[in-house]
Amino acid sequence: MPSPTGHAARLAVAVLLFTFAMTPVAGAADRTPAPRSAASWTARPATSGSGTGGGRPYFYLEGPPGTVLQDRLSVTNPGTAPVTVRLRGADAYHAEGAGLTARGGKGAAGAGAWLRTAAAEVTVPARTRADVPFSVTVPTGATPGDHPGAIVVESGGRSVGVRVRLRVGGPALGALTVEDITVSGRTVHYTLVNRGNTVLAPRIAVDADGVFGRLLRREARTLPVELLPGQRVRLAEPWREAPALDSVTVRLRATAAGGAHSEAAVRAVFVPWVPVAGSVLLFLATAAAGAYAYRLRHARGRPPEDGDGDGGGRSERSPGDQQHSESRHVAKAGAES
Repeated sequence: MPSPTGHAARLAVAVLLFTFAMTPVAGAADRTPAPRSAASWTARPATSGSGTGGGRPYFYLEGPPGTVLQDRLSVTNPGTAPVTVRLRGADAYHAEGAGLTARGGKGAAGAGAWLRTAAAEVTVPARTRADVPFSVTVPTGATPGDHPGAIVVESGGRSVGVRVRLRVGGPALGALTVEDITVSGRTVHYTLVNRGNTVLAPRIAVDADGVFGRLLRREARTLPVELLPGQRVRLAEPWREAPALDSVTVRLRATAAGGAHSEAAVRAVFVPWVPVAGSVLLFLATAAAGAYAYRLRHARGRPPEDGDGDGGGRSERSPGDQQHSESRHVAKAGAES
């Protein structure tokens, strides 16, 4: 059984923890670089007990417009030196090719602008955990649905974002569209757009029909993406068994929770371009060579016409030429007689 001295020691540590959790750090300490031993600090939603393991992966808050929601963030420092962290609220969104990204400061317009931490800076002693309270004030005119946000924790050039999934009470609308389908080689590209007010985990099914029947049937499966309200994401569906020569209709069906559904199709023609292009070029070259040879033979075998080269169809002969011509006619007449 623990001794009274042990109880007193634990109580003293708890009081010290609360004091540091609510006390901002000022002055020259802000500019002091964090020791290397402090690089292992962590930030996550606070747990109900004294431990830090097995807790929530993110914050989930829900309430109608005009309410104030509260929770706590835990910053743990297992190192041997104190750590000073800076805290701020941020909106969360999906950036192309970068996953979930946080936008804070003046760019925040949703949950990031509504979130306030009890302190902007907190110093956590060595081998200590500090629980920092925060609140989210939902405006009275907030749109119902999901408003993703994050608490960004920064120290020593390192930044960690702890997700805040905020749902404002009211009618929830799940709406999803499939757009911009293209077929390039053996890949089907398409865009999914979340046009509702809830976070969606979309499912996609793919069919393809050719001239002689079904070529592809891929049952619906959940995609490894989370689509935030108003977000769009460009995705690709590999098709290694695509035909070499066919006219194909590719159809995509997207679904998500809440009744979200969309379907779109595109027509694609598969042609073995390299052999066909070579055959066409060879045919054109052969036809051009044949036409040139025909014109050349026709030009060599054509008899001269009267008036060729004079531009007017008539020629003037000198008296000597005329007399020479008459002599040829007389000689020809004598030979015939």
